[in-house]
Amino acid sequence: MFSFLCGCCHLNLNFCYPIAQVHAAALNGGLYNRPFLESFEETPMLVAVLTYMGYGILTVFGYLRDFLRHWKIERCHIAREKEEQKDFVPLYQDFENFYTRNLYMRIRDNWNRPICSVPGAKVDVIERASSDYNWTFNYTGRVVQEVINLGSYNYLGFAENTGPCATSAAEVTAKYGVGVASTRQEIGNLDGHEEMEKLVAKFLGVESAMAFGMGFATNSMNIPALAGKGCLILSDELNHASLVLGVRLSGSTIRVFKHNNMQNLEKLLREAIVHGQPRTHRPWKKILIVVEGIYSMEGSVVRLPEVIALKKRYRAYLYLDEAHSIGALGPRGRGVIDYFGLDPCDVDVMMGTFTKSFGAAGGYIAGKRELIEYLRSHSHSAVYATSMSPPVVEQIITSMKCIMGEDGTTIGLKRVQQLAGNVVYFRKRLQEMGFIIYGNEDSPVVPMMLYMPAKIGAFGREMLKRNIGVVVVGFPATPIIESRARFCISAAHTRDVLDRKEEKVVHVNIPRLVVPLIL
Repeated sequence: MFSFLCGCCHLNLNFCYPIAQVHAAALNGGLYNRPFLESFEETPMLVAVLTYMGYGILTVFGYLRDFLRHWKIERCHIAREKEEQKDFVPLYQDFENFYTRNLYMRIRDNWNRPICSVPGAKVDVIERASSDYNWTFNYTGRVVQEVINLGSYNYLGFAENTGPCATSAAEVTAKYGVGVASTRQEIGNLDGHEEMEKLVAKFLGVESAMAFGMGFATNSMNIPALAGKGCLILSDELNHASLVLGVRLSGSTIRVFKHNNMQNLEKLLREAIVHGQPRTHRPWKKILIVVEGIYSMEGSVVRLPEVIALKKRYRAYLYLDEAHSIGALGPRGRGVIDYFGLDPCDVDVMMGTFTKSFGAAGGYIAGKRELIEYLRSHSHSAVYATSMSPPVVEQIITSMKCIMGEDGTTIGLKRVQQLAGNVVYFRKRLQEMGFIIYGNEDSPVVPMMLYMPAKIGAFGREMLKRNIGVVVVGFPATPIIESRARFCISAAHTRDVLDRKEEKVVHVNIPRLVVPLIL
């Protein structure tokens, strides 16, 4: 056992069972008003060696197959340049596609599975088969019914085709139609858009908010409007691709800090203030810290109280992406700010999406009124993008009112509580069974480690045989030796469904030999 005091919180590292736990309480004047528990485990050395061996064998066979394709011994399905363009600079970078061509393609059947039902607690999956090792698929005509859905981000179960949300969306569709065919600044600003933005601001406890039709573009198109040349952006190393793209498009100087490592973040902040900009050493125009509420691959929750303390100390700005945490965390479902009991005004830019807990589409930016008015005229996503579809807007309004209790019922609150209970129960059961899982104990994103590349495809296929749909993830979305299955828990899941899933995970006999699956 090794432990030490870190600021206002107590960090406890147990070397016998390597799980990092942070305990913090308001009783001792700390930053946290509740225990903050997260679990991570380093990859065992033997597993790491076997994983690298697996990738090595895959690479060797990949080069062998490329050799056979080059001499037309094996049929080539790869996109190639036309014969008359063979002397051109290649449009398709052959070497860059090596991983996709020879590794990903072997297990491609685990992704892009078509469904033909509502993505609720259970889904219907259209069966498909491949006769050329997943280069092409043919539909068999069979539908696999009632597959337990542990892959959708349907945290509160609002992705449904019955109930008040579906009814309201249908009524609005009959009145307004589906498309707006214009931008908000022209003739596409509906009364529903205005109502939705006021409701979002009220829900988050801030002055103002604005909505966008695409969650990815909410990040990638708004960050460049907030920072530019002469600015410094400090980004968590595990931030989502939309955040990464946004900070790159901004033209700002970028510094990456270790995931959820407050010591590393403070070091970068201190150096930025002391040294200023490169060469000129002038002060930075602004420093923007970019973090997520819940990290979708790790299941970890941002240490927001510490981040806010650092941003206040060094007078930086904070951009918080609550794509996965809004609706899914906190006693009232108001996200990571509600989870820690913090003041929303301490976060300068609040971002989130409607695609997960609200069962809709799009995203939002919220904060002070001056910020929102600035973005309305400077954000590419606000100026050039088509307005959000009316039925999608109504889905957001109805589901948000349900969570807030403004529909006159407690259905929304019960769903928030049901999700919290399901998460704790599911994580506890997996740990009792001996599985290695990552993330915060209250996170609805539950990564279960698989490590070896052969297990990625095997696990996904074996689970589908048992009528369970899961998401499996490997390199480059994760570190090369940390492949995993990612479960997303929903309030729509019952305890019986979760128990059935756990029992079938235990009985999955994943082959230990890598070579047979590679061949």
